[in-house]
Amino acid sequence: MSDTLLLVEDEAVLRDELGRHFTRQGWDLLQASTLAEARPLLAEGGASPLVVLCDMTLPDGNALDLLEAVRAGAGSHAEWIVLTGYGTVADSVRALKLGAFEFLEKPCPLERLDLVVAGAARSARAQRRVAESSARDHERFGLDAFVGDSPAAVRVRDEIRRLSAVPVGAMVIGGETGTGKGLVARILHYTGARGNGPLVEVNCAALPEELMESELFGHEAGAFTGARTRHRGYLEQAHGGTLFLDEIGELDAPLQAKLLKALEDRRFRRVGGEKEVVVDVQVFAASNRDVDALVSQGRLREDLFHRLSLFRVEVPPLRERLEDVEPLVMRFIAEFNARSSKTVRVVPDSVWRRLRGYTWPGNVRELRNVIERSVLLADGPVLPERWLQVPEGVPEGASAPAPQGAALPQDTGDSGAVLAVRLDGSESLDGMEARILRHALELVDWNVSAAARLLGVSRQTLRYRIDKHGLGEEAKADEE
Repeated sequence: MSDTLLLVEDEAVLRDELGRHFTRQGWDLLQASTLAEARPLLAEGGASPLVVLCDMTLPDGNALDLLEAVRAGAGSHAEWIVLTGYGTVADSVRALKLGAFEFLEKPCPLERLDLVVAGAARSARAQRRVAESSARDHERFGLDAFVGDSPAAVRVRDEIRRLSAVPVGAMVIGGETGTGKGLVARILHYTGARGNGPLVEVNCAALPEELMESELFGHEAGAFTGARTRHRGYLEQAHGGTLFLDEIGELDAPLQAKLLKALEDRRFRRVGGEKEVVVDVQVFAASNRDVDALVSQGRLREDLFHRLSLFRVEVPPLRERLEDVEPLVMRFIAEFNARSSKTVRVVPDSVWRRLRGYTWPGNVRELRNVIERSVLLADGPVLPERWLQVPEGVPEGASAPAPQGAALPQDTGDSGAVLAVRLDGSESLDGMEARILRHALELVDWNVSAAARLLGVSRQTLRYRIDKHGLGEEAKADEE
């Protein structure tokens, strides 16, 4: 399908010449000689041209007035190239302020015009892709994206609905790993007033410590070795929209102080920069640990916490809303059917018993992974029980049975250093890690240095993981 170019020119000879030229280049050409003829082609539901090549002065008015009306409306993502035989500096400035791609004087060589039109087309295509992606995200992340009819799910949806109707500014989203904190952030963004702006998601735990400041605030060329060009940081990229900082407690103290100042002043300096950058963002912060505990442990600055916690949303674990397992399962089956061209429609009673009888330590993320695996390995319309790999009938707080055919290692009895880990889906990776850490620390009377030697890691790495799992109060950091 050819891209559409709208040519608005009242001089018939020039219009015909340009029309033949762009038709030969493969454009689907539309022509108009007045603003009245062009207006319906640019209206919502009209021809949706990719590029508009328009003479500025037409028999029934100034093309810039039409451009201003189009930009104020809902919809055209076309790039405009304005041609004029006797334009003024004021006209040029107005055209660029209204978002025209280029302002050219006639006569313009065809080679020059071709280059400008090609650049305008690339820009318009990029804008359309962004707009289409945004439209899909708005549809995907509506209020009903938080699935469930349990009292806990209804409460969360009601909080999201209320918060999306007010200027939030900053918010803390709490909840265990896998409960859907990121989903809540996306729903709040796309249903709120900033839904047409960018959403920038940052996992603070995944940022290299030495690059944290540069990634968050950006840097100028030459700010440090390897900084060859200017880099816009996450905060600047989120201008006009939302910055979602997951695992906020992983930012170091100096960076937290700089973030607080940026939020308070709505401006900051890039690394190595002298000029202040003005930003307008709303910030969502999340942690899978108790943020109040992070503050009391000194992992999160108290003043930053108070600045961020203007509003708070707590996402409940799946074990507290097990009645939502069924609608979640049906949503996931539909999603993975569409992705993999599967036709799963039937969930046997035995499968439902196992799904409802499990406490889901990995929360919704674990459930989603289980359903994805089962759908992908299904041979027909029935969801297979074989690939669930979750224990059956395990009451909350009880140990899961060993999977069939799997032998657990036996404790040698000499040092207590053997620990059995079940790989049957009954325990999340975070849960295993926490249990291993606790066991190692108990073996050495909670001496961090000794435990680090036992596990073969640095004391700094072990201290990070101890804090991550909330074991810091019992550990002896500096005792040998």
